[in-house]
Amino acid sequence: MTRPVITFLTDFGPAAPAVCRGVMFGIAPDANIIDISHKVTRYAIREGAGTLLFALRHMPVGVHVAVVDPGVGTGRLPVALRVARGDVLVGPDNGLLPPAADSLGGIVEARAIENRALMLAVVTSSFHGRDVFAPVAAHLAMGTPFESVGPPVNPSSLVRLPVPAAVVRNGGLDTVVTHVLVFGNVTFAGGPADLEAAIGPLAPGRPVRVDAPAHGGSPAVVETTVWAETFGRVPVGASLLMEDSEGHLSLADNQGNAAARLGIGVDRPVRISGA
Repeated sequence: MTRPVITFLTDFGPAAPAVCRGVMFGIAPDANIIDISHKVTRYAIREGAGTLLFALRHMPVGVHVAVVDPGVGTGRLPVALRVARGDVLVGPDNGLLPPAADSLGGIVEARAIENRALMLAVVTSSFHGRDVFAPVAAHLAMGTPFESVGPPVNPSSLVRLPVPAAVVRNGGLDTVVTHVLVFGNVTFAGGPADLEAAIGPLAPGRPVRVDAPAHGGSPAVVETTVWAETFGRVPVGASLLMEDSEGHLSLADNQGNAAARLGIGVDRPVRISGA
């Protein structure tokens, strides 16, 4: 028998994930637990959803636990989602799981996690990652029937985050920051085709302008940069606008942190135009 695969993503930081892994190994001692990330910005559900979407399509079929859960202990549902590829996603019903589930063929069946026999003996109101999601995932990885976790939920009732879109308008592209990578690269909604529809052909070295209006207490930011194929096409420390590995528009600094330098975070509105 092959070892069951459990992947694991949280915003917990360094210590709490080890506790959850201990719970999982206690139930599924042969599990191959793959840590995707535990450095998701605290409470940043959209960032966690983007990281999960980026990772899961490259993971083996298995059980995938994701916990970015600012509503822990409230009325939000704990859920398990079975997808067409054969995986099960486990986590809170707050928009974190559906984008990755869609990328794995779509949700075939959803269930609310209610079976106390699959949880720890004591379930606290503040650590469902340890008390609920980790043990349920481990039991599922060991072959516990999916139907045993709890009653069915209509997949159409699951929480979904608004999907940011890029809009061509008045000679520019109105977009939004959807993700900030660990290197500080800033990912935008939309791809090169959207930008070309707004400003014309994207020849290497073409000057472009990125405007981020004042937002949420952060001041306006203007960055004049160039369109380039990859980081090494500009000097060290210089910025570039490029197509990232997932086909999205991305603003980056060569060997630097564009997001930190500019003070730009997820959900920041941005306009890209020719310079």
